Amino acid sequence: MPVVRPSDAVTHEIHGARFVSYATPLTGSKELCAWRGEIPAGTKAPAHTVDREEIFHLLIGELLVTLDDRTERIAAGDTLIVNAGSTLAVENPTGHTAITWVTTSVGLSATMADGTRITPPWAN
Repeated sequence: MPVVRPSDAVTHEIHGARFVSYATPLTGSKELCAWRGEIPAGTKAPAHTVDREEIFHLLIGELLVTLDDRTERIAAGDTLIVNAGSTLAVENPTGHTAITWVTTSVGLSATMADGTRITPPWAN
């Protein structure tokens, strides 16, 4: 039975945020990836277009999220559904770190505004 303990999770950092990876093919997942996102106060992550659906649940804090040119403030307990092909930007305008839980299917990649393609290890 695959059990991923907090001490076994792998942490990645990009664009000022931390991604703590729990479920990936490397930990035994066949179809889904899941991670905890830590978005520090003042972080403004660049917009990116995802090629797979993501479910983005805010556990702690508040964020400004822009999804396909529509900006909305979300708070702890809110869930954002990011469909494949959508462009997402996340900003933490508060004075505290926001914590998210994100799930997607294995193989997610994202395209940045400049055309750079990212294949994040926490989603592959």
